Amino acid sequence: MTEPSTAPVANDFIREIVRRDNEQGTYGQRVQTRFPPEPNGYLHIGHAKAIVQNFSVAQDFGGVCNLRLDDTNPGTEESEYVDAIKDDIAWLGYTPGTTVHASDYFEQLYQWAEHLVENGLAYVDDQDGETISAQRGGFGTPGVESPFRNRPAAESLDLLRRMRAGEFADGTRCLRAKIDMASENMWLRDPVMYRVRHADHHNTGDKWCIYPTYDWAHGQSDAIEGVTHSLCSLEFDSHRALYDWFLAHLPLPGDTPKQIEFARLELTHTITSKRRLKKLVDDGVVDGWDDPRMPTLRGMRRRGYPAAAIRDFMTAVGTTRNNSVKAIEEFEAFVRRELNRTAQRRMAVLHPLKLVLTNWPVDASGDPVVEWFEVNNNPENPADGTRTLPFTGELFIESDDFAEVPPPKFFRLSPGREVRLRGAFLVTATDVIKDDQGNVVQVNATYDPATRGGDAPDGRKVKSTMHWVSAPHAVDAEVSLYDRLFTAMAPGEATGEALDDLNPNSRVVLAGCKLEPSLAESAVGQVMQFERLGYFAKDEGMHFHRAVGLKDEWAAVQKRQQQG
Repeated sequence: MTEPSTAPVANDFIREIVRRDNEQGTYGQRVQTRFPPEPNGYLHIGHAKAIVQNFSVAQDFGGVCNLRLDDTNPGTEESEYVDAIKDDIAWLGYTPGTTVHASDYFEQLYQWAEHLVENGLAYVDDQDGETISAQRGGFGTPGVESPFRNRPAAESLDLLRRMRAGEFADGTRCLRAKIDMASENMWLRDPVMYRVRHADHHNTGDKWCIYPTYDWAHGQSDAIEGVTHSLCSLEFDSHRALYDWFLAHLPLPGDTPKQIEFARLELTHTITSKRRLKKLVDDGVVDGWDDPRMPTLRGMRRRGYPAAAIRDFMTAVGTTRNNSVKAIEEFEAFVRRELNRTAQRRMAVLHPLKLVLTNWPVDASGDPVVEWFEVNNNPENPADGTRTLPFTGELFIESDDFAEVPPPKFFRLSPGREVRLRGAFLVTATDVIKDDQGNVVQVNATYDPATRGGDAPDGRKVKSTMHWVSAPHAVDAEVSLYDRLFTAMAPGEATGEALDDLNPNSRVVLAGCKLEPSLAESAVGQVMQFERLGYFAKDEGMHFHRAVGLKDEWAAVQKRQQQG
């Protein structure tokens, strides 16, 4: 058991249920939850909602949350995904009480299946899956009972044991619960519990050739582990009657767990279908599950999204029973807020244009003098200290910080205009050098030696401050800039297929970027604010991914919403 959180307990309907159960002594004031992902892909932003929900509820009440790998489908599950799930949960900041697999309980589940057969509550059906599906009927139309529904219990038990022994081919027989084919709840119309499937399993190898369905394994696994509150997303609301039916007809070892459903998280411009995400990977649309454009935790981590921002966003979204779609800009605002607090500042030029100070001094050897300036690593956090930057007579500035013929309200560098180079000097452009096509490739300027630090002793003001990098000291880098992976707010809404709304321009890679020298020593995964440009995460080989820009897009979205 963990110590209860010292933070105020959120007042949502799930915590109200838990609080009431504790007051009534329902589970002896014990609280246990679980996070049960299927290891058939990488965790995504939707899973983060479930992770935060399950772990935080347990933490708030001094309980425990376990990780249970729901590995009942050997055809789609891999050890790679198991390892990734464990790693992503740890990165998000949570430690399970224990880690288990649904497959750990295969023997107990099978014994309970025999119990239901022996008591006339389950039977072996010889029909194929298509026939069974067709016989289920529909809403308002009762299902058709299987001709094998009243098969003697002894005969079903014999067939079930032969199914387990591997006597039958895939799809030839299955085990079904015997409930009510006329029930208004489709999940109670004699659901399938076991299917014959001759396939190796990542955890159990070739020990089994019949595998339980999710609904058969889920509640029973909860009961075996001692889960008190089984928190599920809202689409499992209709499954709850089946969850309760199974538990009510089994000789359970302890208290019956309680299933509670809550709304899952959906974001604009985002899909969370693992099938579709896998297709993006398999078709080479993205570079892999950790592509920074993917909504996977692995992709967000590589892009530079802090785990704290994800947790804070999930907490702010809250817990309700009403499905809704959140604007991705709102999520990015949490990322930006956390990075503004934690990320150190650095200078980088993504579209370099050379700036030469024609009156810059040289030393006795004729080499340009190198000045050093001390700058803050993060004005939001003085404890991050300072660093020194080299400054010379040859610099790189952003190409769009100069205009030979400035448009109205352009206050950056242009011929005859004085601007501030961040923390260094005031400079004034004098003339330009162009290539054969007439493009400006160099701007010449003069600097005022009396303005060291960026302020003029006579008090004169300038309207623009620009970042820069010393050309002789600059480090070359490659930078990836990202747009939405999907152009539509609701991918697939218009055509029925989300992949039709893929954005062909979701990534732009810039080569030849110029960075201050300290960035060469930054660690992979470190996130810095490139001044005036945004927040960028370091990857292997001097490659940086832009996490988010500096502009608060969420504020603009809210303003548009208010204006109607």
